Amino acid sequence: MSDEALILLVEDDARLRERLTRYLANEGFRVTAAENAADARVKLSFLDPDLMVLDVMMPGESGLALTASIREERGHDLPVLLLTARGGPEDRIAGFEAGADDYLGKPFEPRELLLRIRALLRRVAAPPPETAAIPAQGPVRLGEAVFDLERGELRGIDGIIRLTGGESALLTALARHPNEVLSREDIAAAVDMDDSGERAIDVQMTRLRRKIETDPREPRFLHTVRGRGYVLKPGI
Repeated sequence: MSDEALILLVEDDARLRERLTRYLANEGFRVTAAENAADARVKLSFLDPDLMVLDVMMPGESGLALTASIREERGHDLPVLLLTARGGPEDRIAGFEAGADDYLGKPFEPRELLLRIRALLRRVAAPPPETAAIPAQGPVRLGEAVFDLERGELRGIDGIIRLTGGESALLTALARHPNEVLSREDIAAAVDMDDSGERAIDVQMTRLRRKIETDPREPRFLHTVRGRGYVLKPGI
């Protein structure tokens, strides 16, 4: 995806919002800024951004709440990168559980934000890199759902099942190696989440199971192999 992508920047700190808007615009992006979650909701009603950069700690509705809301209420697959002064492991996990695709702690260098934005846009625009030869081609059957490897698209009996960029990347990595156990390290490398930790992979898997499995606690397709990693077992 080119640098002409549209970014929705949601940040309540006016100085930081203006600084980041200028910086990203100078890097070739189109940027629309919002000062809080309510403002962001208004802009989302008529804009179709390619990515949202969202502050977590804001007056009123928090960034976590907004992320969870657009995932659950609207099934929105908009890539979300969270910004927060609280960057501990549990805070990052909370962000991923809410549906975020990436997480950047404050303070940060604008250059790092730029690199993360570009990496996230690449992840959404293209299949993740393979960790080995690709034995699976074409659609992968997962009960009543079918995953299209080429498009990164999951379709159920009622139509397309919305996946976030991280969920699609995770499912693609596993679907390229059906019936093969992939370690969390291999998966993290394939989906470009090396700095997020193993628990971030676990969170993405939990959310993915909720969308695919009839009973996420007793999965038929997305299996955990204790001490080794995860394996996808396609089937009807």
